[in-house]
Amino acid sequence: MSLITVKNASKVFRHRKPRMVLRDHIKAMVNKPTQDGFFALKNVSFEVREKESVALVGANGAGKSTLLSLICGLARPDEGSVTVNGSIAPLLELSSGFHPDLTGHENMFLNAALLGMTEAHIRARYQSVLDFSEIGEFIHEPLRTYSAGMVLRLAFSIAVQCDPSIVVIDEVLGVGDAAFQKKCHDRINGLRAEGKTLLCVSHSAAMVSKFCDRAIWLHHGEIVRDGPTEETMEAYNEFMANPHSTPAPVSPRQSVSGQAADAASPA
Repeated sequence: MSLITVKNASKVFRHRKPRMVLRDHIKAMVNKPTQDGFFALKNVSFEVREKESVALVGANGAGKSTLLSLICGLARPDEGSVTVNGSIAPLLELSSGFHPDLTGHENMFLNAALLGMTEAHIRARYQSVLDFSEIGEFIHEPLRTYSAGMVLRLAFSIAVQCDPSIVVIDEVLGVGDAAFQKKCHDRINGLRAEGKTLLCVSHSAAMVSKFCDRAIWLHHGEIVRDGPTEETMEAYNEFMANPHSTPAPVSPRQSVSGQAADAASPA
């Protein structure tokens, strides 16, 4: 069963033009993307099936975070479609949705609500959040008194309480010190063991290899390779060692759903 289906998705970011009048705004909304912008994503297609662990890799500006935004419903594609069948826990900008003048306790309920959790749900998991975050008595202090690491620890501890079918991670597993990072890694492995689907972005080859069985390499908004993590990361690392080279195009056998590979296989 496919939980995420991305079909011919493109996203264009337009160059800002000065002194746009109402007519220009209306034309920009109605017209197709043109050369006055650039493609953050171009004709991207793939599927993520239930219980899969998939990494998105690529250099800065490759389109990884834009793609996650489409999958999490934070933006819409200009062309194509993105379909998600299941609930998502987006571990993206963890500290977004927190208010510095509210206490950790108050922010816990605020952030949980933003993630779609009910008050009863987070109350039942309140102690688990406290224990995991290691915030202690600071939970009753304003967030502005917290260190950046404490905020991120609290945010991660809340986010993993969602009980989602899909966990989306964007470079957030470096939260806290080494001991807390190990707790985060163990929690992610626990979610995988529970059968959750994982989609993550990371520049760490070790992280990708540890958590993901499949990797999708994006370059300039297009998929270069989609396959087993080891093979994809080997090709990606070779390219990064010589970034002025041109990545090899995607072959039919590296297609999204495996249909092309199946069709090419002998009966």
